[in-house]
Amino acid sequence: MSQDAADPFALFQTWMADAEAHEPNDPNAMALATATADGRPSVRMVLLKGADEGGFVFYTNLESRKGGELADNPFAALCFHWKSLKRQIRVEGRVVPVEAAEADAYFASRARASQIGAWASSQSRPLTGRFELEKRIGEFATRFGLGKVPRPSHWSGFRLVPDRIEFWHDRPFRLHDRFVYLRKDGGWTLEHLYP
Repeated sequence: MSQDAADPFALFQTWMADAEAHEPNDPNAMALATATADGRPSVRMVLLKGADEGGFVFYTNLESRKGGELADNPFAALCFHWKSLKRQIRVEGRVVPVEAAEADAYFASRARASQIGAWASSQSRPLTGRFELEKRIGEFATRFGLGKVPRPSHWSGFRLVPDRIEFWHDRPFRLHDRFVYLRKDGGWTLEHLYP
């Protein structure tokens, strides 16, 4: 195991670069676990859209189940698992909204069909049939024509600000390497864990 004991983000970037080079699909896919205000958990796959010392960024419909849970309970956990590399990273911490300008910039970078989809989808709510969704897509495509598609007010991003980042690397006989960075007093401490 090689890592910079002072900086879990540098190690994350190294592992992410390896995943981008070797994972066949969506190396930035991560499981996002949220919970209701009374602690009932839920988990789903989302895509990482940014990572630096400030945290891990993802985007969603704010009116979706995860958006509601994050509004009620602003703590979450992430799990990256790269099967081809036999590596995993778990991240835990507080979730904060991204700034509007950051959400606007990312939304503008998305494919037009994805922008229209953000307007058309009432994410996590009941759908009577596929035709209902396709009709809404057509309505919003007509509404915006060939012009710019603005970011809907119900669509934005979150940044998970970690206080715990755990790295796991498969080893023979289930004697895996596990080590965790814990945020303390404005810095990070490193602990090795039994597998």
